Amino acid sequence: MPWRSVVNPYRPVEILSPDEVETLHRASLRILAEIGVEVLGDRAIDLLARAGAVVDRSTRNVRLDPAQVEELVALAPSSFTLHARNPARNISFGDRHVVFCAVGGPAFVTDIDRGRRPGNHADFLDYVRVIGALDIVHQEGGGPLEPTDLPVPTRHLDMYHAFISLLDKTWQCLGFGAGVVDDAIEMVCLSRGVDRETLVREPSLMTVINTNSPLRLDGPMSDGLIEMALHGQPVVATPFTLAGAMSPATLAGAIAQQNAEALFMIALAQLARPGAPMIYGGFTSNVDMRTGSPAFGTPEFVKAAFATGQMARRYDLPWRSSNATASNVVDAQAAYESEMAIWGAVMGGVSLLYQGAGWLEGGLTASFEKLILDAELLQMMAEVLVPFTVDEAEIGLAAMAEVGPGGHHFATSHTLERYETAFYRPILSDWRNFETWQEDGARTATERANRIWKQLLAEYEPPRLDPAIAEALDAFVARRRREIEAAL
Repeated sequence: MPWRSVVNPYRPVEILSPDEVETLHRASLRILAEIGVEVLGDRAIDLLARAGAVVDRSTRNVRLDPAQVEELVALAPSSFTLHARNPARNISFGDRHVVFCAVGGPAFVTDIDRGRRPGNHADFLDYVRVIGALDIVHQEGGGPLEPTDLPVPTRHLDMYHAFISLLDKTWQCLGFGAGVVDDAIEMVCLSRGVDRETLVREPSLMTVINTNSPLRLDGPMSDGLIEMALHGQPVVATPFTLAGAMSPATLAGAIAQQNAEALFMIALAQLARPGAPMIYGGFTSNVDMRTGSPAFGTPEFVKAAFATGQMARRYDLPWRSSNATASNVVDAQAAYESEMAIWGAVMGGVSLLYQGAGWLEGGLTASFEKLILDAELLQMMAEVLVPFTVDEAEIGLAAMAEVGPGGHHFATSHTLERYETAFYRPILSDWRNFETWQEDGARTATERANRIWKQLLAEYEPPRLDPAIAEALDAFVARRRREIEAAL
């Protein structure tokens, strides 16, 4: 499918009553006022203390006044636009827009030819190229896999350089510290030919900041959050509340804690820069109580997504959910868990579907074949969100009269005018009969996905980058690499 903005025209599913939403809201404020959050970053502690928070520096516990939390959260905008180096690829958040994002962060990569292996730079570049070839994927997700063969201190520079040179979509920077954020800001300014003041008005970067649930915000993450907010770049504030492990073993408890942690990060960002754009992040699921392993795409995951959407709308904020599966391979489990997760998110009114394409093995692995499977699911969902027209021409009474009882509509003018665009055409599904499918190799969906990503990779041509910009980026990366290495 060609690139297009996706807008959800349907009313979101709501499983909480207004009173239940307010009960969860009040519980979250009590958590922040009475229990507090452990904040490990000095920069964040100082900012919160100056704002009047109750800070115990010996335990690093921070408690916030409920009225102040509500006042700060209300400063975050309800919608914003993220600007790509190609303006045609700009994306909007809020106002019923839906953004599909690629997988981000796995340590491993896999395909059915070479199997599971540690993330590396060559696979990283190939994965980014396939993301670039899939127009249903609106945004890169902060590194589809970790290039572990690159030095850790300078790895982010190579990642950012690849995003800029191989994509004209928006991309996510890393959030663990002010330095990696600042390098991203400089490089995205170079790529767009704008200064930092313009970037505040026209943000280009996004990152995910996670709490270490329960109720802890670590130093690098808090530094990254503050740096992003100071420069007006949106942050996806995402607790990791697995019911039964990182939060109570009930959805009510998990959502209340998730809400408290998300509000805490949103408030902190507003202290750094009032009006800083934010996305309310939700990643509540459950663990398998027999093994302790995380479970995704479960009924609880879907219900948590519905509830999270309601909580985000309570604060008039865009919200993030995920396409997640615990399956270790691209199989039926991977498909039905992802389908459940996508349906729960989109029918709940999601703004950003993070981890939207490629996630496998509970997020440990990026799969080339899963990337294609998810692209099919996302394309189908995008089509579901296009309402059909009801008028005289579409109903086709004349065609029905022409065919009459017992005939067929294959050759009517009504059909011939529409047959090329009437229905969704899949990239992965095979709708041929058994004999034709068997004669053509009897390939499974996973095997067909393998052929598709290889074809996309072979045919991909990076979008043009102005030579002067490319030279400036190369010079910046070389200089920062020297500076970082000298400081080690």
